[in-house]
Amino acid sequence: MIQLENVTKSFGGVVAIDDVSMVLEGGSTHVLLGSSGSGKSTLLRLVLGLVSPDSGTVRVGGEAVDAAIRPGPRGAIGYVVQEGGLYPHLSAGENVSLAAEAQGWTAERIRARIDELARLVGFDDGILRLFPHELSGGQRQRVGLMRSLVLDPPILLLDEPLGSLDPLVRADLQEQLRDIFAALRKTVVLVTHDIREAVVFGQTITLMTQGKVVQQGSFADLSRTPSSPFVTAFINAQRPPPELQECLQGT
Repeated sequence: MIQLENVTKSFGGVVAIDDVSMVLEGGSTHVLLGSSGSGKSTLLRLVLGLVSPDSGTVRVGGEAVDAAIRPGPRGAIGYVVQEGGLYPHLSAGENVSLAAEAQGWTAERIRARIDELARLVGFDDGILRLFPHELSGGQRQRVGLMRSLVLDPPILLLDEPLGSLDPLVRADLQEQLRDIFAALRKTVVLVTHDIREAVVFGQTITLMTQGKVVQQGSFADLSRTPSSPFVTAFINAQRPPPELQECLQGT
């Protein structure tokens, strides 16, 4: 479980998180939805313990997180960024194994875990021997996912993980990741500005703007019973134009 209690965070006088309280229950997928500057990524950094709140409390598994005191429970959290954030001088397999090596795992245990994760994302040994520049965007993202999962953390955080991919690859990977998340049954928190992505992944969607939570619930809750005009405006801004809707209805 992840809990934020009256959390506020500013950078250079600009409020990024403004008195936010929320509870993200364990074992399900949560989407933080909003436009750039809404505070989504800052919220993830607070949960990771990369930054400290100016006020309020962040708890992961009941344990307070504060970067000013200690690193926080990062070992219990996997973190995925755009393009996977891979080290270019290491092969895909070497990128995946880094955290396990740092923990002192044996070579046999690392190999078994990498094989397990490769099956999960549909990779073979040939791909794992390649370097990041030899991989497609979707493959790099899968390697980043494997690396975040190698220690089997109970919580997985993803910050706009598919934002740099082209639409076809992105749609395909969305479906694959949704199935992976369902199979793993971990607590997943995914940041996106894309409503389609929120609908694909989100059992619970939290819509944010200007550092505040506007509404939390399912997509049906947001679309049918919006809490404010902003919710409706945000959803409508990403609807296809009337001409495209007519074409889609005619197919």
